Amino acid sequence: MKSIYRCACFAVPSKLLRKLADKAEEADRHVLHGHIESAARIRTLRSTRAAKTVAASPIHALQTAPKYRRSIFDAGGGMELPGKAVRDEDDKPVKDRAANQAYDNTGITLDFYREIFGRNSIDGHNMRVESAVHFGENFGNAMWTGEQMIYGDGDSNVGGFTAALDIIAHELTHGVTQHMIPGGLGVVRVPLKEREFKEQTHALQGQSGALNESFSDVVGSMVKQWHAGQDVAQASWLLGEHMLAPQHGRAIRSLRDPGNCKLTWYEDDQFKSMGQYVDGSDVHDSSGIPNHAFYLAAKKIGGFSWEKAGPIWYEAFAKLSSKASFLDAAQATSQVAGLRFGSKSKEYKAVMAAWQAVKVLP
Repeated sequence: MKSIYRCACFAVPSKLLRKLADKAEEADRHVLHGHIESAARIRTLRSTRAAKTVAASPIHALQTAPKYRRSIFDAGGGMELPGKAVRDEDDKPVKDRAANQAYDNTGITLDFYREIFGRNSIDGHNMRVESAVHFGENFGNAMWTGEQMIYGDGDSNVGGFTAALDIIAHELTHGVTQHMIPGGLGVVRVPLKEREFKEQTHALQGQSGALNESFSDVVGSMVKQWHAGQDVAQASWLLGEHMLAPQHGRAIRSLRDPGNCKLTWYEDDQFKSMGQYVDGSDVHDSSGIPNHAFYLAAKKIGGFSWEKAGPIWYEAFAKLSSKASFLDAAQATSQVAGLRFGSKSKEYKAVMAAWQAVKVLP
């Protein structure tokens, strides 16, 4: 039986856009509110049926490199999908820079999943990955719809979505999680009285929803580091760096120091430990807790984040249920680390210490 995936996961959270709008000049405020309203309308497109959920297999190198199936479309400033076909797999670069960036960065993300985790495309079975660029009129966001990627062109406040490798990897990882965990990690139906708008049927909520966002942040960070050849000490651990206009900030989130406004943007209120956590918190705020746990584990292990810490997280998250808690994630990652490296290993101790530092484990 096919699962239904109806949860909108945007690259730039609506909460961030609202706060930018609060401090923006009148013209920019109007534009930013327009982005939020457009995002609300896009959610009505998301009655999307996912392919059969596939559990992640043990990490191993694929016997042969698969031939990817990427397709890039041009929405032409409209909201009709998929749009006009502009580039397909093995086609030469086109004149449209955004189309080429979406094609290339999708390929880098798929390369990472294949080479590091032995995963064949988003669903594990070489599904076609479609992307629509120039979506909406100067739309200031990007997202995985449940079936494909869409990219707006942005404006003077926020943009550069097709150029942001970590953001593309983050959004495509929502697709991976969708196929990896039956029911979707943290996807819940929203009661009518609690909806921001009537079409909002589902959302990411609770600790499981925060874990969904965190796993995308973790993979987005690793893909960026992997492509740049950066070890844990060299990496900035910033997500969405350079996407915001300078007056708004430097990045969307930090895994090294969640909530540090000097590293991200002026009202970043991400949580860094369970001491700050409140039930019902926005999933982007609470995702800072597992994000920081991954950073601490990777930093303690040393070397490249994708060599040991990354495979531990990938294997462990594939074992989680759709309603998993932070404690479930801590126990799963610790168990995988122990099985892979031994209970007396540096890797196991690093994972345990990381979850203890963020106060998920005692």
